[in-house]
Amino acid sequence: MIDKNIKKLVIKARKQVFSEIPGNNPSLFKGEGFDFVELREYQPGDDIKKIDWLVTAKLQKPYVKLYKEERELNVVVAFMLNGSMFFGTKRFKQEVAAEIGAILGFAAIKNQDNFSYFLFADKEYSSIRPTKHTSAVTRCAEAVGRFVSLGKRADFEILTKRLFKIRRKSLIFIVSDFFGEYDFKVLAKKHEVVAIVVRDRFEEEPTSLGYMQLIDPQTKQSFIVDFEGTTLQNYKREIKKHDAAMYEHFKKCGMRFSKIYTHDEPFIKLLKLFGRV
Repeated sequence: MIDKNIKKLVIKARKQVFSEIPGNNPSLFKGEGFDFVELREYQPGDDIKKIDWLVTAKLQKPYVKLYKEERELNVVVAFMLNGSMFFGTKRFKQEVAAEIGAILGFAAIKNQDNFSYFLFADKEYSSIRPTKHTSAVTRCAEAVGRFVSLGKRADFEILTKRLFKIRRKSLIFIVSDFFGEYDFKVLAKKHEVVAIVVRDRFEEEPTSLGYMQLIDPQTKQSFIVDFEGTTLQNYKREIKKHDAAMYEHFKKCGMRFSKIYTHDEPFIKLLKLFGRV
């Protein structure tokens, strides 16, 4: 992605966050409070993740931990930019990821929260320490937009281990197409994790194309496939199976999630995710 495109999406994201977020609340998102205050008996509707199982076992009644909301959040945006992110029929998924990062970064800073980012593929490639300076958002968008993802594999184990090391409980956004193996159970117990799935509609609903020479975006190896008939139907079935398992995993981990396509308006989808529209 050229510098001109990066500049445009950063300006667009800044305008949307600082001028177009509706309501009196200046924040796009609201994280959990993390300062423990007291225990009280469980009530219907309470988050089961807040149950103190040790106290519950001793008293033979379910008790939950109550928290005082912190004044500021620690907002972390983690990108998984493996080779499959270098694809798109409307826009490259990688460009959409850069815009998502800019929106989340400006939203954090507008609310006087700390913002940081990490960029992963087969290893950690770049990051920035928590800050409240808007220049960090531009640096984030530039790092994502210019990253050479083609030929790189996704290693979510490296991502989860690194993010788990963040000491302060944080609101972590993981931006990826999630084509790969991952397990967020442990990470989601320590932090509040939100998955942003970036896809191109063609990946999920491809048309019949006949014989084609394709290139594996993670290995750069080429191969010929008859992309129609049974092959096409099997592919669509596997994508649906993959995504059903993905959604189930997110739910089991207590994670919020949203899917943003390359033809979508990321700002609107993020507002919907956090119940702002």
